[in-house]
Amino acid sequence: MSTEHAKPLYNAKNPFQATHTVNIKLTGPASEKDTRHHEISLAGSGLTYEVGDALALKATNDPELVELTIQALGAKGDEPVKVKEVEKPLREALFRDYQIHFIEKKFLAKAAEKGAAKLAELLKPENAAALTEYTSARNASRDYVDVLREFPEVKFTPQEFCDQLRALAIRLYSISSSLKAHPESVHLTVATVRWNAHGRQRNGVCSTFLADRWSGDTTAGVFGQMQKHFRLPEDPNTPVIMVGPGTGVAPFRAFLEDREATGAKGRNWLFFGDQRREQDFFYRDQFEGWVKNGLLSRLDLAFSRDQAEKVYVQHRMAEAGAELWKWLNEGAYFYVCGDKNRMAADVHAALIAIAQKHGGKTEEEAKAFIEEGLMKTEKRYRRDVY
Repeated sequence: MSTEHAKPLYNAKNPFQATHTVNIKLTGPASEKDTRHHEISLAGSGLTYEVGDALALKATNDPELVELTIQALGAKGDEPVKVKEVEKPLREALFRDYQIHFIEKKFLAKAAEKGAAKLAELLKPENAAALTEYTSARNASRDYVDVLREFPEVKFTPQEFCDQLRALAIRLYSISSSLKAHPESVHLTVATVRWNAHGRQRNGVCSTFLADRWSGDTTAGVFGQMQKHFRLPEDPNTPVIMVGPGTGVAPFRAFLEDREATGAKGRNWLFFGDQRREQDFFYRDQFEGWVKNGLLSRLDLAFSRDQAEKVYVQHRMAEAGAELWKWLNEGAYFYVCGDKNRMAADVHAALIAIAQKHGGKTEEEAKAFIEEGLMKTEKRYRRDVY
């Protein structure tokens, strides 16, 4: 990470080699999720960050998936391949350099050239929907092992195979700590991604790297991603409203730690939710402690599966609409973090509805107030969605 004014010390080409010091499961034993609190040491790095920033992490692939891929290729793993003109064994290249947990279209095209007639048919423009279903249907996505096993007649040399692959991407995670509260440390709040497809368990690359494979003296490359658009207000007296269900709460834990450490007087209101209060209430003691000491003026909770009818954060917003509208008119900043396509869209719609109901605006006026005024002109509506 870097300061606002100095040139970054570390970046994608030169990440800081950090150690992973804390890995705690936040969800209860009966939860359907495995969400974890991770702490990464920045000791000796000189790296700094601001709350609202993200951490970039360079993970490695699951060694088990690497071995399955090598076997599916009919290779041994020690064959030399060139990665950006650097020669290394196939096993190391698949472990460190390439994305191997889902398939690329150009690989399918190459396999079709080599005689996979079914793939040649799927790649026709008129079969785009069927191709999407084949490659990335929800909870049924295929990887290279699946395709190579399905078409054993198709053969790739190790180099030819690697030439079809995409570079292993660096992952970005919202930082869930304040450096003022935790010097030389950065915290992440990450849901571990696991699912079953085509008879095998699948694992999210970086989330399971954090949960299962990064420990002890092993280091991994990290650097900071500045996010100026998601900063706290410059005036510490400004009230803030934060909407962050699930792991979307990460930056708001950081915001609250920062405001506590600096003695900021602005009021704080958090909307948090997940599936079940007893299993999925992350950082419960910390949040409830902040309610008791007054740092959190309001904590509105939405646990969707604790009752017959599902309740989400946007429903809690609607219930508190009059008070929320009052806060906005008193200069509050409104923040949302999390799922872009569903949650953030529902929260946005709820905000417009509140402006209509409690601000006496037409739908067009409410949309203009939220989207043009609050978001673009005043920049008091800030989103970190993905």
